[in-house]
Amino acid sequence: MVELWTALGVSILNDLLLKDILLKLGKEALEDYVKDFFKDCIKTGVQSAQPDILKKALGEALQQLLKLIEDELLFECELTEAEVRDTYQIAIGRFLQDDEVKPLLGKAFEKNCRGIDDNQLRIIWRQRYSPDMPTGFNWDGIAKQYVKDVKRIVRNSPELKELLTLEILESIEQQVRDNAKINPDFNITKYQEGLRERYSHLNLSSLDTTGCAYNELKLWHVFIPQNVRQVHQVLPQVYELPKEHQRRLRESHLLDADVSVEELTEYKQVYSQQPIRPIQEIINDKDNYPYLVILGDPGSGKSTLLQYLALDWANSTPNDASLQPIPLLIELRTYMRNRDVGQCKNFLEFFHDSSGIVCHLNQHQLVEQLKAGNALVMFDGLDEVFDPGKREDVITDIHRFTNDYPDVRVIVTSRVIGYKPQRLRDAQFYHFMLQDLEANQIQEFITRWHDLTFTNQVDKQRKRERLQRAINTSKAIRELAGNPLLLTMMAILNRNQELPKDRPELYNQASRVLLHQWDVERALVEHQQLEIQTIDYKDKQAMLRRVAYQMQAAEKGLAGNLIAADELEGILTDYLKTLDINNPRAVARVMIKQLRERNFILCFMGADYYAFVHRTFLEYFCAWEYVWQFEKERTLSLEALKTEVFGKHWQDESWHEVLRLIVGMIEPKLAGEIIDYLRNQSGEAEKFINVFLAADCLSEVRNRSGIASTVIQLLNQINGLIQYDLPYYYESYSEEADLVRAIRIEAVAAIAITWHDSPDTLPWLKQKAQSDDDEYVRGAAVEELAKGWKDEPWLFELLRDRALNDPFVREEDWEDNPRQLAIEIIVKQYPNHPQTLPLLRDRAENDPDEKVREFAHKKLAQLAIV
Repeated sequence: MVELWTALGVSILNDLLLKDILLKLGKEALEDYVKDFFKDCIKTGVQSAQPDILKKALGEALQQLLKLIEDELLFECELTEAEVRDTYQIAIGRFLQDDEVKPLLGKAFEKNCRGIDDNQLRIIWRQRYSPDMPTGFNWDGIAKQYVKDVKRIVRNSPELKELLTLEILESIEQQVRDNAKINPDFNITKYQEGLRERYSHLNLSSLDTTGCAYNELKLWHVFIPQNVRQVHQVLPQVYELPKEHQRRLRESHLLDADVSVEELTEYKQVYSQQPIRPIQEIINDKDNYPYLVILGDPGSGKSTLLQYLALDWANSTPNDASLQPIPLLIELRTYMRNRDVGQCKNFLEFFHDSSGIVCHLNQHQLVEQLKAGNALVMFDGLDEVFDPGKREDVITDIHRFTNDYPDVRVIVTSRVIGYKPQRLRDAQFYHFMLQDLEANQIQEFITRWHDLTFTNQVDKQRKRERLQRAINTSKAIRELAGNPLLLTMMAILNRNQELPKDRPELYNQASRVLLHQWDVERALVEHQQLEIQTIDYKDKQAMLRRVAYQMQAAEKGLAGNLIAADELEGILTDYLKTLDINNPRAVARVMIKQLRERNFILCFMGADYYAFVHRTFLEYFCAWEYVWQFEKERTLSLEALKTEVFGKHWQDESWHEVLRLIVGMIEPKLAGEIIDYLRNQSGEAEKFINVFLAADCLSEVRNRSGIASTVIQLLNQINGLIQYDLPYYYESYSEEADLVRAIRIEAVAAIAITWHDSPDTLPWLKQKAQSDDDEYVRGAAVEELAKGWKDEPWLFELLRDRALNDPFVREEDWEDNPRQLAIEIIVKQYPNHPQTLPLLRDRAENDPDEKVREFAHKKLAQLAIV
């Protein structure tokens, strides 16, 4: 086929080692190749008129590319000619025939082409072709030189330059035709109405499948503005750590990640010094922060924040709206979709005449507003521009926009994972990280939600208190509640079920939301041909069960939360084979990418290791796998479940959450047998951890009526521990005394929590708080009453009575004097009660215990009352 290229005027290089790839295109294959290669930069009408010109340009371009690739392999990677031919020639040939590679290479012929996406070339090769390129293979250098070679080819071909010029003229003619259309007006009132119609109501259809209507639930009524922390140095490795590690980082400034010592040192010095600030404070400070990037996790409220800002303007009167900057909210995934199909070329055209806009705004009048700085432009979802090359184009467009309209306020949102800050930082953008909701913000959301979604006052209060109690008493639920999306889901589930007893269902729904929300609706477009869309959230849940089960068998077990990349890939590949998925290993790699970058389930730990973002999901999926083996596969008997799972692990606290979840997933009668097994273990040497775990497991049982005997026996057993003592003399301030105290206190807490809803529990706790002989028990009862019944009107009087009348304690070194505990709770929960200050003054003067008097004085000083 040398004659074909010769006839077109292409001289094949004699020293081109990979020339067979070019020659094998053939005449028929070449026709189709030309169409695919030039489809994005030259229209069909032009190319059909001059096919030989394009064939010649194609041949010269591919020849230069092949030369660049083989030189890289021979001279930079130091392979032999035989290694290049035998190992890579066939794969390179197939690579150049790839339907995604051809138009990617053709983009180099576009006028003013700034470069082609070398990262995309690298990804396509790694995922679809083998063997891997040698270490150090420079895709970036090849891509840059290839573009230069193409420019030379165009420059040396008058015919090709004429074709490209004709293409530009046709584009101009099309623009003239477009301008002849009826232009939209610039109706602010209509635009306000459009924003209200689009964003006013919360879209909860993906969270609530019960059909419950939330038609009157307005976003601005339930939205809780979050706090942020400025980020001077964006280190995705830090934010990608599991939540439990991030918590330790915040507390101790230690970091377990693949970050250099220099980066970590600078990060600790700069980031840890940044104050936590309300996001509204930053947004209102235009002078100091004209350009913002708001970073956050999926579901953290980035998009909702921008919608809230737009609605705040849309809900103002027309007169007030005319005095405020016009909010222009651009959802970047919609913008890029419209740009790709030719509906718009820039942001102004997007508002002028593009689909998906709430109200078209005349771009000529919009320009006048932008020049005057009368706009707040918000670019939502930079991370949802999946193609790396297109994402770079968008960043360039945003940068150019700020240069064209320097007085306009600009906000960009993005996920932190995969975000590269340098380009926008160079454009004077300030970066802020959304923080998880704090306890008071969670409480405020719960109050607003129930006020707006319940009409029955009794039902409203009961379910509000139930959700708040679930968050307060469960560390795992509390961690998830910091994410606004998952907190909203909890509020929905709480309508019909009690979260502490239905935590498995909560975690099931949470994983469904995360796995489905960013898969079906926001699928990774660059991998559609791998049929990733055929893998639904149930399949992903099944794969994650296997991953969690494998992780718990590792050296550190559940405490480690770590799995090697190749092991993770193998687990997913084996499962995908059972679904008859084509190319399962390549799909597994895409799955890992999705689970990490879109689904917020896994995170990369560095050194080729992955972990669960939320430890909660590791524990849940691990528990579910055991239950699956027990109930579905029947490979695990009840006896094996008791002895091999509970028997081996009840002493290990890192397993307690898994064991509790298992009990919550199985039938109550079987759960009762496991609880009996636990409480009958010999646990005194382990501080009766078996008995307290049994109580925790009982909290997970949905219906206790079928295991009444177990419930009574466990309650009696814990009651006995309230009087626990050692059978020999020991000093009051010894380790033995601390042990006895800890067991008694935990026994009181176990009854208060596990039997909270029993009609006998509250009277029993009051009796313990007021008249038990043991000061430890009295103090524990006071604390549990304050936690579990804090909204009851009688609580203040009970606490005041204990602060005044609890018996004098002579153990001067004991700081948990029941009187002091009662005072501390009153100050915390009732700072504005009319009797709080008189009580503090009285105790500061008259308490018989010097330490209590000092404590009351200290609290008075803190309130600036003394």
